[in-house]
Amino acid sequence: MSYLTEKSSDILDLSGTRCPMNFIMTKIKLDKIKTGELLEIILDEGDPIKNVPLSVEAEGHEVLRTKRLTNGTYSVLVRRA
Repeated sequence: MSYLTEKSSDILDLSGTRCPMNFIMTKIKLDKIKTGELLEIILDEGDPIKNVPLSVEAEGHEVLRTKRLTNGTYSVLVRRA
């Protein structure tokens, strides 16, 4: 199956959450899922969408997709390392 069609096992909606809390909450959630599982993270534009994916990759996880949603937020699909 292509990663473009894979679905996350969980969604973490962090819209309205400011930096650095959005990364801290993402890290906690990723620590709770199994290696290889997918997590969809909803982030606001600006610093959240710029910083969280970079921080997730720095932690060794894989960002599979980033997509702008119709409400101005972004969906980021991450595979846990």
